[in-house]
Amino acid sequence: MSRPHVVVLPFPAQGHVNCLMNLSHKLAQNGFKITFANSDYNHKRMLKAMNMEETEESLPFTLVSIPDGMGPEDDRNDVARLCLAMLKTMKVEFEKLLEHSILKDGGRITCVVADVSMAWALEVAHKFGIKAAVICVASAALLALKLHAPKLIEDGLIDSDGIPIAKGEFELSPDIPKMSTTHIPWCCIGNSASQKIIFNYILRIVRASNLTDWWLCNTIFELEPGAFTLYPKILPIGPLMKSRESSGTQSLIGQFWEEDKSCLKWLDQQPPCSVIYVAFGSFTEFNTSQFQELALGLELTQRPFLWVVRENDKGKDSKLTYPDGFEGKNGKIVNWAPQHDVLSHPAIACFVSHCGWISVMEGLINGVPFLCWPYFGDHFFDKTCVCDAWKVGLGFDFDDQGLISRHEIKRKVDMLLEDESLRERSMKLKKIISNNLTDGGISFENLAKFVEWVKQ
Repeated sequence: MSRPHVVVLPFPAQGHVNCLMNLSHKLAQNGFKITFANSDYNHKRMLKAMNMEETEESLPFTLVSIPDGMGPEDDRNDVARLCLAMLKTMKVEFEKLLEHSILKDGGRITCVVADVSMAWALEVAHKFGIKAAVICVASAALLALKLHAPKLIEDGLIDSDGIPIAKGEFELSPDIPKMSTTHIPWCCIGNSASQKIIFNYILRIVRASNLTDWWLCNTIFELEPGAFTLYPKILPIGPLMKSRESSGTQSLIGQFWEEDKSCLKWLDQQPPCSVIYVAFGSFTEFNTSQFQELALGLELTQRPFLWVVRENDKGKDSKLTYPDGFEGKNGKIVNWAPQHDVLSHPAIACFVSHCGWISVMEGLINGVPFLCWPYFGDHFFDKTCVCDAWKVGLGFDFDDQGLISRHEIKRKVDMLLEDESLRERSMKLKKIISNNLTDGGISFENLAKFVEWVKQ
């Protein structure tokens, strides 16, 4: 009997690709054949980061790619343009991919697993009579917000284009932390025209998501019970993390930048719970003033720090430079770090993070407290969870110039590291999360049920 064949389709962004790659590893461990379908653009970046000498055939998955509809010169951080391009081009190409896979050697596809932000792929799977599921790499609350969008229009909170009618806080249910209309994810990207495009895209994927009964989510039940009460169909299977046994090429699959593992040797030389880890994901950009305040703030703490500064952190400000007099003698700066390995290192004291959900999960599973510096979208809600609901972190305050000053950075670092209760709560959450991933845990059992469903 042939192995079940699962085609996995991530949204074309670093965190999404990583998360679905980790899910693919778990499915492969259960005997599944995996075809991982990246965009052409990210497929090339991924292979380059792996710096492979061996051929693709030696990898644990079949890696394939399809065009995303954008040119090599286009800005893929322009989410609205990316969404339009994917609907126009990627859906057609994904259909061709499935058709080719079905016809090739008489093979069959058992299931399509699509990032919920690519849920239009379920329409394609449905056309071929293939089982399908969606997975949300963000919080269950964010998925609930998207599913709830038609109700938000009905209640007069947002208009038909997704734009808030009034500023203020609102709640999806009494058991979910309040959200702000200012920080509704689709209202934090671009201008009103872009927001309208993104909101209509969300409505499209919400409709498509209803083609399956399997709404998987990269979270655990105990973190977000209110979201599961509101939408019981959502199944937590997280956190989906790189296996500690992964090594070599396998550990790099999914990365768009080559990891600088020299930072791990540097961490080995630091005292336990002493290092401030600073990383803001793959999207965050700073202007020169804020970048320099951050540098001076880290130096002002007089503590060791590990700071991830991407090559493209310079972003729209090509003159972004370190401040005069900045020596960074207490720290190490790298272009990209093996984040899960870093956060599990005993030298790490705290995590200065943009609060992207995957980074939050990586911090929580390692018992690391947070200093929250949200950038856009759901980062602000994630910060609310970290600081107010779970109480395992602190947020920064802006000064009169709209900056997080060097003195504020030092003050919050000192406050966090002097508060033993924050680390105690972080370690309790670590245990709860770890229990979810072992036999009998909710996430473990939900994933097992999904595996059995695919095999049927």
